Amino acid sequence: MDNTPTAVRTQNPAKRILPPHPLRAAVVIVAFTAVLYLVELANAGFFHGSLDNDGIHARSLSGLLGIVWAPLLHVSWAHLVANTLPVLLFGFLAMAGGIGPWIAVTATIWLISGLGVWLISPDGSVTVGASGVAFGWLMFLLVRGLFNRSLWQIVVAMVLLFYWGSVLWGLLPGRADISWQGHLFGALAGVLCAWLVARANRPPATINKNAATMTLPGNFTG
Repeated sequence: MDNTPTAVRTQNPAKRILPPHPLRAAVVIVAFTAVLYLVELANAGFFHGSLDNDGIHARSLSGLLGIVWAPLLHVSWAHLVANTLPVLLFGFLAMAGGIGPWIAVTATIWLISGLGVWLISPDGSVTVGASGVAFGWLMFLLVRGLFNRSLWQIVVAMVLLFYWGSVLWGLLPGRADISWQGHLFGALAGVLCAWLVARANRPPATINKNAATMTLPGNFTG
């Protein structure tokens, strides 16, 4: 009888394609989107758009607080509607690692995107909108497969790139009324988060003493 312990392969949560609990993830992202609509309803109906002044004021100490509120605010219903599908789709897919890691990823993107806007936006500007967070989720989804060495995540990334690749032009300076700063720093934060999540979930190297071989992490799998 061979009593040699054997390793049991478990799925790396960072390599999942879809959330482990899709219904729960759907409820979370729909609830988040509903909050955006409730905020816009209050802003338009009761505050006559004045809440937009609580966005990010570039290089103003008081404007730092806007980093917290800016992704929840939108300048118009059209602005919010334009962000709705990206928020729903990218936010849902980004929960593949679970809701807990998603909250950490979202908070990191939220903070870095907002700080980038605060640092390099034009003087006197006020920035609002969830697009920086959406760009962060998108870039997270586009590069996670490379860090995780996951073929299926790369396939998903290629599909997203095919349908949404044109929005990446929003990372470059263009229209004055579009915050490419928020998009750029959100995207950079998404790449950082993908790397951190992959690193945190990478299994340690294991050594098989009987066979005198070493198994290293990083196999290219789905």
